Parts: sequence; C-alpha cells; structure tokens
Amino acid sequence: MTVQQIRHATVEIQGLPVFYREAGDPANPTLLLLHGFPSSSAMYRDLIADLADAYHLIAPDHIGFGQSAMPPVEEFDYSFDKLTEITLELLDTLGLDRFALYIQDYGAPIGLRIASRHPERVTAIISQSGNAYIEGFTPFWDVLFAHAKDRAANEPAVRRLLTAEATRWQHTHGVPADLLEHVNPDAWVLDQAYLDRPGNKEIQLQLFWDYQFNLDGYPAFQEYFRTHRPPVLVAWGQNDEIFGPEGAKAFARDLPDAEIHLLDAGHFALATHGTEIAALVRDFLDRKVATA
Repeated sequence: MTVQQIRHATVEIQGLPVFYREAGDPANPTLLLLHGFPSSSAMYRDLIADLADAYHLIAPDHIGFGQSAMPPVEEFDYSFDKLTEITLELLDTLGLDRFALYIQDYGAPIGLRIASRHPERVTAIISQSGNAYIEGFTPFWDVLFAHAKDRAANEPAVRRLLTAEATRWQHTHGVPADLLEHVNPDAWVLDQAYLDRPGNKEIQLQLFWDYQFNLDGYPAFQEYFRTHRPPVLVAWGQNDEIFGPEGAKAFARDLPDAEIHLLDAGHFALATHGTEIAALVRDFLDRKVATA
C-alpha cells in the first residue's frame, strides 16, 4: 500500500480562516470527518492515512478549535447552528456535493444537522460516540445540563471540565489497563494547549451552554433516519462514560440495518482501536458507498 501524504490547508469562510486536513484522490468517494470536544482534526491523522488509498478525506477544525480561527465570544456566534453553517460553506467552497460523514462527539450535532437538512448530499454515516438519542447521555452531563439552566451558579463546576486533569481523563477513562500504553499522551497535551489559549475557555463555556439546543434537533435527526435510511456504521467505545453505549444501541430503533460495534474502549476509541475501526470503515464504505 502506498503511503498517502496528508495535505494541510486553510480557506477563508465568512472572513475567518478555516483549517482542514485532506488526503486521497478527489475523484474517489469523499469522507468528511468532524471532530469533537476538546479535540481537533488531529484526532483523525492515523485514520486519514489508513483510508486515503481508496477514499478522499477532509477533516476540518471547527471555529474555536485546532488551527482554525478563534475569534472572541463577543465577535462570533459560538453555537452549533453557526458551526454547521461554517461547515456547509466550507464544503461548498471545496466543491464537495456528496460525501459520507464520520461524526464524533461535537461532530454529531453538526453532521446530523447537515444530513437532515441536505439528505441528498450524504452517502453514509459513521458514528464514533456521535450521539443522536437521549439514551446516550450519562451522569457526566448532569453538571452541563445544570449549567444550561443556570450558568452563573454552575460555571465553577463546568470550568473543571476544561482543566488538564479533565482532558487527560477524557482520553484515558474507559481504556482497559492493558491498552493504556497505546494512548498517545500527545493527544491530551495538544488538546489542552488549545484550551489554554487566552479566551478559549470562554468559547468552550458558550458551546457548553448552547449544547442544550442540540437535543431539540433529535426528533428531526431521527425522522431523517427513518425516512431516508442512510447506511450507518456505529463504532463506539462501550466504556465511554460521556456518551454511553445505550446511545449506540439506540440507532437500531430507527435504523434496523445499522451496523453497531461496541468496542472495549473509551470516548476516543481511535486511540486504542484505530486499526480495527479503520478496517470496519473500509469494509463498510466499500460495500455502501464505493459501489453506489
């Protein structure tokens, strides 16, 4: 297999630099990879390299994350609706009319907004802890939902989710002891470095608060599943205590043909099961997209 070089580029969307990683031949089917909190497109580096021989891959950094612009909260509407708008404009700028979606964490409400509003553009969906059901929420969310109701009273508790200790926990919790050595510490150190930039914690607090409105979109997401029946692959850490495995199983309610795999992993399952997930994705896309 030829080693595929990842290209790094930035384009201006609504006057803001948006960074993305790209690999593979644009003539091949496209897979759009949308990252979650507190990460960036860096989480997909290995997966991109694994799939780029057969697929065209695009992985952007959301505004406020990674190498993309980070305007202060006073100057930008940090909402999931706005991040969806930016992502759609990026796709149009790059001339990407049809694509499969890989959604993880924050990538889910962004990607599923795109899919439910533009079903003709989405060829398939891969969810790695990309939640679309109430069943996926765990007690981890109690403080975040309390913050949504009363920001001032609950901000101190929520700010603890932005500390180095919490970031490391996200990357290591739920990982079996014998696999911890495979979790690259660069991942949480990089994520924390982005979080520690002046003004970034205020951005994250705003998105924490806005997350409540994603739940309002769940009925539309689920109706999209029932009506359009997109091919769906779920590759989810069964030990994830942010979005629990019940969220993975719930896809079967609206998508009886969904291919659901619960892995012995945590929230960032690619860290320990990257090879396995890459094989699942390749097989799935080869069957559902490449020959479509």
